[in-house]
Amino acid sequence: MWKYLTYATAIALTIHGVIHFLGIGVYFELIEMADLPYKTTLLGGAVDVGDAGIRVFAVLTAMAGVGFVASAVALVTGWRYWRAMLLAVTVFSLILTTLDWTVASAGALANLAILAGLLVMPRL
Repeated sequence: MWKYLTYATAIALTIHGVIHFLGIGVYFELIEMADLPYKTTLLGGAVDVGDAGIRVFAVLTAMAGVGFVASAVALVTGWRYWRAMLLAVTVFSLILTTLDWTVASAGALANLAILAGLLVMPRL
């Protein structure tokens, strides 16, 4: 049973990580998405970071995506420090999604669910 739960968790983490890459496409103006419009502001429009700033933000978001995929691989392969890696990337992602709350509120909630899961999940 744990094996299936491990794989299901890894798939969910990978999907969450891949979603982080949408910011690169939108904020580098490579794709257009109705649910994720190009903008140069964070914190609900309160802070204008400009074109360069939003691209730096997109790169940071993609780094979080890489972290989630790496955490999924670490979990499946049984790497000893997968929990610490997942905790760090989830907190980082939560900060980023909070900064872009208007379009990333679902991501913030997913991060909170991951943190709750880490808290209640038995140590493996």
